[in-house]
Amino acid sequence: MSTEPSAQRPGPVEIPSDMKAFNRKLIEEFRANRGQLSGQMAGRKLLVLTTTGAKSGQPRSIVLGFGRDGDHYVTIASGNGAPTHPSWYLNLQANSAATVEVGPEKLAMRARTARKEERERLTGFVPYLVSQQKLTSREIPIVIFEPAQT
Repeated sequence: MSTEPSAQRPGPVEIPSDMKAFNRKLIEEFRANRGQLSGQMAGRKLLVLTTTGAKSGQPRSIVLGFGRDGDHYVTIASGNGAPTHPSWYLNLQANSAATVEVGPEKLAMRARTARKEERERLTGFVPYLVSQQKLTSREIPIVIFEPAQT
């Protein structure tokens, strides 16, 4: 079962100069308000992803936009169009186990990179992929989070 991406999207957000501080504040608000955000982030479809640091072994959390494909969550490893993959994506390549928080739910997931033949269909679930791809020469990975086997 697929869930179509939302047609109603809030406007663009200015990229903060200190992304780590911005993310920390966003994660605090997200967790304190069961996934509801205020200000320029109000109404956005965001999740909190927690990975295990590939080098540190410590938990690392970040806020990401997402789409939904049945019981899978779909996002992109853009890093705001950076020339290299974001740290969280490299962490997932080292260890695919992750926790995804959506609203008040905390889900154990496994991450994988979408295969070439999946990309076209999944692009519709992350509509900002097209604009992000224009910012970098590397192919931005589409990441699929699937429920972890129990």
